[in-house]
Amino acid sequence: QAARLKKLQEQEKQQKVEFRKRMEKEVSDFIQDSGQIKKKFQPMNKIERSILHDVVEVAGLTSFSFGEDDDCRYVMIFKKEFAPSDEELDSYRRGEEWDPQKAEEKRKLKELAQRQEEEAAQQGPVVVSPASDYKDKYSHLIGKGAAKDAAHMLQANKTYGCVPVANKRDTRSIEEAMNEIRAKKRLRQSGEELPPTS
Repeated sequence: QAARLKKLQEQEKQQKVEFRKRMEKEVSDFIQDSGQIKKKFQPMNKIERSILHDVVEVAGLTSFSFGEDDDCRYVMIFKKEFAPSDEELDSYRRGEEWDPQKAEEKRKLKELAQRQEEEAAQQGPVVVSPASDYKDKYSHLIGKGAAKDAAHMLQANKTYGCVPVANKRDTRSIEEAMNEIRAKKRLRQSGEELPPTS
């Protein structure tokens, strides 16, 4: 069983070496072909992709993996002088084909929208004028000028929070109340009975 395992490992190693040589040849052909600026490889597994990325890096090219599932992922290689833009990479990631004309149109539309936003920001805030006035809507409840009159008549109550002496239950001052509390404490401590309060 150990011999079989060793044989399998040697076979895998041999396959990787052969695959690497094949990829090196394909990458070399790609570099020499001046008409090609990018090349798309067939979907391959993770190990094969890593070998290809390594070969591409050694050759001085740029490579990216695209695709959703691990089995469907493929590698695309680009010559350094024709490295892909972010928009191009995004389209490949979405599974779309890259169309430079469409990308240029999108870029122009984006610039136009940005310019319009900047112009709108320079003009200042937009004044909103509602179709109907709330006073008309609720005039049967509040009347025509009630809200305005109430707003003008509203005055701050300067004595807010102050209770008039006539409304107080306890007419003693704070000092008198504190003195009485102290006296009750002393009486309680000495054990004497409280005298009736007037």
